[in-house]
Amino acid sequence: MDVGLVVEQCRAAVPGGTGRYTAELAQALMAAAEGTASLTGWVAEAVRAPELGLPIRSLHLAPQALARVWERGLGPGIRGADVVHAPTLLVPPRRRGQQLVVTIHDVVPWTHPETLTPRGVRFHQRMGARAAREASLVLTPTEAVAAQVRTILDPRAEVRALPPGRSSLPVPDDPTAVRAALGIEPGPYVLFVGTAEPRKGLDVLLEAFAEPVLAGCRLVVAGPSGWGGVDVQAQARSRGLEPVVHVTGRVTDTELAALYAGAAALAMPSRAEGFGLPVLEAMSCGVPVVTSDDPALVEVGAGATLVAPVGDHACLAQQLATAVNEPSPGGRLAAMGRTRSADFDWQATGRSLWSLYRGL
Repeated sequence: MDVGLVVEQCRAAVPGGTGRYTAELAQALMAAAEGTASLTGWVAEAVRAPELGLPIRSLHLAPQALARVWERGLGPGIRGADVVHAPTLLVPPRRRGQQLVVTIHDVVPWTHPETLTPRGVRFHQRMGARAAREASLVLTPTEAVAAQVRTILDPRAEVRALPPGRSSLPVPDDPTAVRAALGIEPGPYVLFVGTAEPRKGLDVLLEAFAEPVLAGCRLVVAGPSGWGGVDVQAQARSRGLEPVVHVTGRVTDTELAALYAGAAALAMPSRAEGFGLPVLEAMSCGVPVVTSDDPALVEVGAGATLVAPVGDHACLAQQLATAVNEPSPGGRLAAMGRTRSADFDWQATGRSLWSLYRGL
């Protein structure tokens, strides 16, 4: 069996969680391949081809051009593959005799379109509609998203939740030195990890830090700038929070591991998520986690996290204060998080996915 995996998201200017998912999925599939099974990654063009440990082939089109023609169901397809897997909604046209698998990470373009660019909404809605018509199998990262996909898109094919595994971040020899190089002074802090864009709830998080219960607590925001004009530093300055908010911008995996190692808690107050990879990363590092009550985040946490209603900055502040004041290391939330994170395993996901491919 020959499988073609679209890995273009790994080349994106802001790969985000779906870029990490795609890269780690590729590695898990390579590790789980047996017998005559083969896996090839496909990108728009060979420039900056990702190094994923598998053969990479190019479609010889600029990324923007490829997205435009695939959005209309036209253009070059994936050649020589029995099964084609699009791990994002960049979905190629289905060739005769091929099986098409599509991963839909969330339904934000339908439920929260105001948090995306108009172009992004149109693209994802059109691609989602085509995936619903053409896919042989639709995958989601959580049961919460699977239920939403069935309701909103009503795909012809089966919709199945298949969660990702936990990441293995490269822990540096001296995390304190790495944090110092990022400009972070010694002492505990609340960590936010993600792209700065409207649905992540950074405005709610900053309002929470204006609450007295978090007086003296610091916030570190790690991740690239996205869309929607979310300027964390400007928002912090307007609230008088500039002294306690530190924005690192994009970080490497080693820097991210150092940030988790020094964090007193992770905050993820998103308005909507499909999975919430930082929640899993933080739990696996023994960092207490506070999330919004978005259904996917609650599912991933499974009782091992503290939860605040979406948009409720006062409750978020109180929950963060509770998490920050937990004994460290060895607190209840840290222990529960480590236990929960063990339920997510890339090897198991890779084996399950090969089994699903063969069953099509």
